[in-house]
Amino acid sequence: MPFSIPRRRLLAGALAALPLALALPGCSSQAEPLPFEGNDITGSHLGRDLDMTDTTGQRRTLADFQGKVLLVFFGYTQCPDVCPTAMAQAAQAMQLLGDQAGDVRVIMVSVDPARDTPEVLGAYVQAFDPSFIGLTGTPEQLEKTARSFKAFYAKEAGPTPEHYAMNHSSAFYLLDREGEARALLGPSLTPEDMAHDIKLLL
Repeated sequence: MPFSIPRRRLLAGALAALPLALALPGCSSQAEPLPFEGNDITGSHLGRDLDMTDTTGQRRTLADFQGKVLLVFFGYTQCPDVCPTAMAQAAQAMQLLGDQAGDVRVIMVSVDPARDTPEVLGAYVQAFDPSFIGLTGTPEQLEKTARSFKAFYAKEAGPTPEHYAMNHSSAFYLLDREGEARALLGPSLTPEDMAHDIKLLL
């Protein structure tokens, strides 16, 4: 049974805002300002060092997703509340996109590679939508990728060594077709808001 930490939601919400500090007004960018419902992080270049392994065992970097709009989330399969809620919202947003959903990739990066094997992670993300992609890997791969996104994660001890929780950022990172980070979509946004922001990049 997943171990629930009472202050998870508070920590995740506060720490998800950390990447906003990188969206400096003085950063030069060719991307035009867009009316995002989420927080505009254009010019932050977050996520450029994404380097994980998908559920088929294939190494994945940002270059593999060129031409697609990306919605990237950091979570784990034994998360009791935040992760399933976020993934369900992403699935609803994909339904709202209709035929345009084919140009979008929703990616969940596991912050718990010890328990999230490719088989476990694949079954989890595809239960929400068959097109969803799960990425896992070594602790070193995760550290490099999370640092690139400025995403927070930390293990919190449970009643036994096997029963622990992971505190983690709770926002989606929205990247455009060129792999540039454009918006941070927090947990307060609705699937309609998410679909709106995705459509701005399609």
